[in-house]
Amino acid sequence: MLTLTPTAAEAVRQLSGASGLEPDPGLRISPGDPTPQGTPLQLELTAGPMADDQTVEDDGAFVYMQSEIAEFLDDKLLDATVDSGGVRFTISDAGPEPGV
Repeated sequence: MLTLTPTAAEAVRQLSGASGLEPDPGLRISPGDPTPQGTPLQLELTAGPMADDQTVEDDGAFVYMQSEIAEFLDDKLLDATVDSGGVRFTISDAGPEPGV
C-alpha cells in the first residue's frame, strides 16, 4: 500500500480542506499522457474517488489511485516539500521497514 509521510499527509489535508470540493476531497493519482520516456503520473485534487479507485487514508488525508497504477504504487512512499512556492510531491521506493 502507498505510504504517506507526515508532511505529505498534512499537505493533502491542507490542500483538500481549502479546495471547496465535496464530499470526500483528496488527491488523485492517475497515469498522464504517455511520452517516449514513459508514462508520467498526474496528481489532481478531486471531490472523491472514481468507481475503480483504490483509497489510502491517513488521519483524514485521502489519496485516491486509479486502479491501473495502484499496484505500481503499492510499495512506494509519497512525500511532500512545502515552501512559499507551493507543494511539491515526490514518490519514491518505501524501502524496508526499520528493524526488518
